[in-house]
Amino acid sequence: MIDYSKVLSDKVVSMKPSGIRKFFDILNEVPGVISLTVGEPDFKTPWHVREAAIASLEKGRTAYTSNTGLLEFRKQISSYLERRFEISYDPASEMIITVGGSEAIDLAIRAIVEPGDEVLIVEPAYVCYVPMTELCGGVPVVIPTRVEDKFKLTPELLKKYITPKTKMLILPYPNNPTGAIMTEEDLKKIAEVIKDTNIVVLTDEIYGELTYGRKHCSFAAIPGMWDRTIYVGGFSKSYAMTGWRLGYVCAPEEITKQMLKIHQYAIMCAPTMSQYAGIEAVMNGDEDIEYMKDCYNQRRRMLLSGLNEIGLPCFEPEGAFYVFPEIGKFGLSSDEFCERLLYEEKCAIVPGNAFGASGEGFARISYAYSVEHISRAIDRIDKFLKKIK
Repeated sequence: MIDYSKVLSDKVVSMKPSGIRKFFDILNEVPGVISLTVGEPDFKTPWHVREAAIASLEKGRTAYTSNTGLLEFRKQISSYLERRFEISYDPASEMIITVGGSEAIDLAIRAIVEPGDEVLIVEPAYVCYVPMTELCGGVPVVIPTRVEDKFKLTPELLKKYITPKTKMLILPYPNNPTGAIMTEEDLKKIAEVIKDTNIVVLTDEIYGELTYGRKHCSFAAIPGMWDRTIYVGGFSKSYAMTGWRLGYVCAPEEITKQMLKIHQYAIMCAPTMSQYAGIEAVMNGDEDIEYMKDCYNQRRRMLLSGLNEIGLPCFEPEGAFYVFPEIGKFGLSSDEFCERLLYEEKCAIVPGNAFGASGEGFARISYAYSVEHISRAIDRIDKFLKKIK
């Protein structure tokens, strides 16, 4: 009989499973749960986008595209980035269409990071950065941000973690799970720290369209930073297209050439039908973005107000669709708080430590849900807090 301990990759075996997935497994054991856990829009993909995909099938457009994706699609994304964020990429040589933003992140890390290289990861943050770095043999170096700084990366904090081995900085803003953003002024200060280094910046801007009260600024638009920046975007959040698995990565040609090799061997190309849908989304979807953003903003204000009223205040998030309240004052760990809330009141939110150790003492609550759903969840959280205060 085969001995799997001698077959399986030690690196993968030692990797911790996603903290989010661990909690979801518990959630599935409890019937009748009201959940504010998932970072997925509750909107349907706009009908005109779905129609474009249907039309592509009716016309028999079911073959592979080029490895980099449909040229027309890349041209439309290039125009979109100019129009919405004032950043410029050559669609012919500086862009790759990927299977979601996750593949784009993976390509960027694998194209840059070698064994022993240090990757600065700003936390709390999405769960994939650390394991993807470790799979490359890189060394994740976590930079914990604080609620007192609105979970922003400050130049003073960044300087403390840079060493001669630092190869990459991952900037996850607007941030999942905190809802924090980095303004143009904030980003300029970070640029000043790294301008004379060889540090590459992976800027994950999947939530770039979802900011409230101010326009998002891309790190690639900061003077002097374009040539060291790998930009990741996608369609899941802003166009409600999670299941279409459609993203893109942009960078100087010297970098995209190397990312393309990995993409060619591992993926071939993003789904053809999804790409035709994506063309319609970027060409005619600006109004869809604004409508959904307005709805999220309404839910954001409602959730913040409701949490404050029941004694669970948190700083005001300015991006994405999450709030990140501090729960440590109740004397429970993040896991204990969320598990008890789930079992005792059948309300599910995500423990903050699922997004790194610096998330301990917090919880992530998603407002990518209906107003009615959020209202019912607040009532259940209120009942729970009254028991543990």
